[in-house]
Amino acid sequence: MCATEQTTPADSSKQLWVCQLETVRYTQASLIQARIRTLRQSGQLPDSLLLLEHPPVYTRGRRSCEEELPLGEDFYRSHGIEVVGTNRGGRVTYHAPGQLVGYPIMHVADINGYLRTMETAIIAALAEHGISGHSRSDEGPDYTGVWVEDRKIASIGVHVSQGIATHGFAVNIENDLEPFQWVIACGLAGVQMTSLERELARPHGDLVGSFREVMASCFCEAHARSERAVSPTQLHIEDLLAEAQRQQVVSV
Repeated sequence: MCATEQTTPADSSKQLWVCQLETVRYTQASLIQARIRTLRQSGQLPDSLLLLEHPPVYTRGRRSCEEELPLGEDFYRSHGIEVVGTNRGGRVTYHAPGQLVGYPIMHVADINGYLRTMETAIIAALAEHGISGHSRSDEGPDYTGVWVEDRKIASIGVHVSQGIATHGFAVNIENDLEPFQWVIACGLAGVQMTSLERELARPHGDLVGSFREVMASCFCEAHARSERAVSPTQLHIEDLLAEAQRQQVVSV
């Protein structure tokens, strides 16, 4: 029996389905989100959360401008970094392996409340690793995300269509931070980015792996949901993932 037959909409309303993926190209992840959103809008899937990583890519949100990429796209591509436009909110940001990206595909009635809850979840996950984070949302939309003192550790940008949100958050864990310096990250000139690895003053093991588990738990708790781990097959995205893997093999 398939997962959608085992769980009725009434049963799943208190659950959040969590799917742990590996590294997926940004454009393919957008297609995956679009499919899940369609299935969520039609009631065939409950609210879900994808956790994954991206190959190096700059993404340009709806409020981005050319000046945020001052070195030109040829420079970035010569360093192996894609430049991709996206319909999420916010400005330019950077994704790379070692950074945990979360894509909740879920019903949202209050966008501002949703953003604040997302920040709360990230702050709680950082606290589990001994890092004190905080929100600066009262300083304006460009400050959305999570900060450690005056250093930004997590970025947030979402898109809502017919009441269903896509895109989400990115938390710097142990990724290279230098490419943030080649752009005007988040529309904030001179912003200092940081990571969990940089903030920790003690030895650590698999930071990304441990943070994945904690982030999933904290996100579910912040939304008062029980966590249910699911596979790509249960989300009906296994063919898109297979295509993503083929594309990555060809591009290597």
